[in-house]
Amino acid sequence: MFWDSSAVVPLLVAEAQSEGLAALLAEDKEMTFWWATPLECQSAIHRRHREKPMDGAILGAATDRLRAIVEHADSVSPTDEVRRRAARLVAVHPLRAADALQLAAALIWCEEQPHGETFVCLDARLRDAAHREGFDVRP
Repeated sequence: MFWDSSAVVPLLVAEAQSEGLAALLAEDKEMTFWWATPLECQSAIHRRHREKPMDGAILGAATDRLRAIVEHADSVSPTDEVRRRAARLVAVHPLRAADALQLAAALIWCEEQPHGETFVCLDARLRDAAHREGFDVRP
């Protein structure tokens, strides 16, 4: 499964979707994400902490969970090929650049064969684009 950062964050901090995404993660033998996903997740955790301060132990546990996920997952590196695919994606889907890079990385990961592959994402626009590209979008 290819995981967008919007689906990784609930694995790190408690959210409404956390339980269901943890169940998906248990099914996933080969979690893969875009190279920048760990930074995006770190940014989300700290943004939430600034908006509504978390206990230091909760913040530390979220950071530790992210570190563990990164250690055991595969990532798609930033390449010219990813950038070219992202350029095509912003031309045909209403995506922001970061989301286009996520989807481009997923397409590289599956070698442009998204049918039968899973894209895990909570962002509505990115979910729609991934579905239109041929991915099975979950949850």
